[in-house]
Amino acid sequence: MISLATGDVAMLAAIVAVAGLGAGVLAGLLGVGGGIILVPVLDYAFGVAGVANELRMHLAVGTSLASIVPTAIVSARSHRLRGAIDSGLARRWSPAIALGAALGAIIASRLEGRALSAVFAAVALVVAVRMIWHSGKGAAGGDRQPMLSRWLPLPAGIGLVSALMGIGGGTLSVPVMTWLGLPVHRAVGTSAWFGLWIAIPAALGYAWLGAGLPGLPTLSLGYVNVLALAVLLPSTVVAAPLGARIAHGLSRTQLSLAFGAFLLLTSARMVYRTLAG
Repeated sequence: MISLATGDVAMLAAIVAVAGLGAGVLAGLLGVGGGIILVPVLDYAFGVAGVANELRMHLAVGTSLASIVPTAIVSARSHRLRGAIDSGLARRWSPAIALGAALGAIIASRLEGRALSAVFAAVALVVAVRMIWHSGKGAAGGDRQPMLSRWLPLPAGIGLVSALMGIGGGTLSVPVMTWLGLPVHRAVGTSAWFGLWIAIPAALGYAWLGAGLPGLPTLSLGYVNVLALAVLLPSTVVAAPLGARIAHGLSRTQLSLAFGAFLLLTSARMVYRTLAG
C-alpha cells in the first residue's frame, strides 16, 4: 500500500466526482454503465495521485466495474419503467455474460496495463465506426434475434471483453443487439440490465486477484479503490436517470451518432495512453 498526500486525495476526489456525473448521464443515455468514460479518467486520476503506471489501468478498470453496480440498477430501473428491456433476451444471455465477465477478470490480472489500454482503444474504435456507419439505418438483414440470441458464445464474449475494458457492456451489447434486430432504445435499456451481470462477478474478481499487491493506494481492496468508489457512487446514481430521460427524447440516428462520436474520442485517448506507456 502507498499513502496518498492530502493534496493528492483532494485532487483525486475532485476529478473522480466530475467524471462520475458524466458517467451517470452516459449510463442512462447510452446504456454503457459509465465505464467507457470512467476508465480513462480514473487512469489519469490515479496517475495524478502518484500510483505506479503498471497498476493504474488495472485499478481504474476494477474501480470502474465496482461503481457500475448501483449505476446499472438505477439505469435499468429507469428503462424498465419505459418498457425498454427485452425480458426474453435478458433471461437467455445473463448467465453467459456473467461467466464471460468472471473469465475476463482472470485474464486481465495476467496482462500488463498497456495491454489493457490497447484492448480498450481497439474495441472502442471498432464499435465507434460501426455505430456511425450504421446510424439512421435499420438493422441489416432483418430480425436475426431468433437465430442468434441463443448462441451463448456471443454474450459470453461480450462479458469477457467488457471485464477487460472495465465497462458495463453497452459498448458491445448495444451494437450487437441492434444488429440482431432490436430497436436501439430497447437495446440500450436491455444493456443496462446486462451491466449488473458483468459488473458484479468482474469487480469481485478484480478485488480478489489484486489483493495484497504492493504499490496499491490506501483504501484499496485489490484492484478496487474504495476512496474513488465512495466519490463515484453518489454522482453516478444521481445522474443516471437524467441520461435515460435524454435518451428517450432522441431519434435513433441522433443516439447512434452520439454514441459513435464519444467512442472515437475515447479510443483516441486510450491509444495515446498505450503509446505513452
